[in-house]
Amino acid sequence: MKEIVVGSVAPVPLGRWGAAPPQALLERMKDYGQEGAFALWDELSPEDRELLVRDIERLDLSRIDRIIRRSLGSQGLKLPAVEPVPESSVSKVEERSPEDKERWWKKGLKAISEGKLAVVLLAGGQGTRLGSSDPKGCFSIGLPSGKSLFQLQAERILCVQKLAAQSSDSSNNIVPIHWYVMTSPFTDDITHKFFESRKYFGLEADQVTFFQQGTLPCVSADGRFIMETPYKVAKAPDGNGGVYAALKSKRLLEDMAARGVKYVDCYGVDNALVRVADPTFLGYFIDKGVSSAAKVVRKVQSNVTHASLIGVFVHSQLYAEQAYPQENVGVFVRRGYGGPLSVVEYSEMDAAITTEINQSTGRLRYCWSNVCLHMFTLDFLNQVANSLEKDSIYHLAEKKIPSIHGYTMGLKLEQFIFDAFTYSPSTALFEV
Repeated sequence: MKEIVVGSVAPVPLGRWGAAPPQALLERMKDYGQEGAFALWDELSPEDRELLVRDIERLDLSRIDRIIRRSLGSQGLKLPAVEPVPESSVSKVEERSPEDKERWWKKGLKAISEGKLAVVLLAGGQGTRLGSSDPKGCFSIGLPSGKSLFQLQAERILCVQKLAAQSSDSSNNIVPIHWYVMTSPFTDDITHKFFESRKYFGLEADQVTFFQQGTLPCVSADGRFIMETPYKVAKAPDGNGGVYAALKSKRLLEDMAARGVKYVDCYGVDNALVRVADPTFLGYFIDKGVSSAAKVVRKVQSNVTHASLIGVFVHSQLYAEQAYPQENVGVFVRRGYGGPLSVVEYSEMDAAITTEINQSTGRLRYCWSNVCLHMFTLDFLNQVANSLEKDSIYHLAEKKIPSIHGYTMGLKLEQFIFDAFTYSPSTALFEV
């Protein structure tokens, strides 16, 4: 065993970078107040110095600096007061006529048969809460069939494709629904292999496109990079709202346009009941002529104290779902008088307003829960991707971050999928 003499430091070979970090890179880091990333340079081996330089060179420093400054600067700013969603903005289950539902169904199938719908799946998360480090989509929820979430959703796409073909004049010509699957650095490789090993669950391989969401450095309260190791900046995925930047940077919005897509169905992977490419929802969306839409679950007055959504069954069929007032789910609101619809997270809601009653309807005033089932026009996705990038304001999530000092409290920078609604000129809600 090599003897370690306390108080002595073995000289570190200089390597290709010499005794100091590359001057130009160091000056850039100083410009952004991030030169602390080189604090342990003198103690690094030549190999680790190379890793650190490469890690920093891969960062878009000007963009990251803009995001950090604007996100930190937005904290504490007073937002417009919230108002309830106008009744006219919501299609309620009990108000739909059979004629409406049939019209929407046919209109949706027609658009699908014409190749106008694409589906975007948010699948960047790991199943840590489910006791697995694998992607959530690989998880089997305990059905007798043993099917994974990915398989359930793929088979739904296959079914809708066939229905659309049967409803069209050319019933033998199945037009594939293109499936864009967003992964993260933590789920990408496993997700690819899972699809390949299962032959894409019956889908054509070329109708599935995988793309990774971005990552951003984790920072301290004053915006400094947290170092995961002496040669690596701590990073985290940029939230499920990172889908907009990823679709744009990977030129997938252009890919959709080239395929003739007009409408985009977007949803989260951790939903076993999701009706992927729902023709009725699509038909409703087209009928309303809006830029964005969302399926919502109604919150109701209840003494129920458990934390699960309540399914309401009629004639053995899932008819609607309901949630109780204090359930940990965000709700749609209107921001300011005549302002856009947006989502307020449950953690940001004043406890008093969660139980406020609309005296004219007898229902909760803030009752429309967001369940991450959205529809957008392709034109709007292009607009919102540009607007979110221009504004560069991210949510700050205080988390324990792995660092050279052990786990330390820091900030993750995230965007949420529902951030888009603030930019939408028109949004319609559809109760499920």
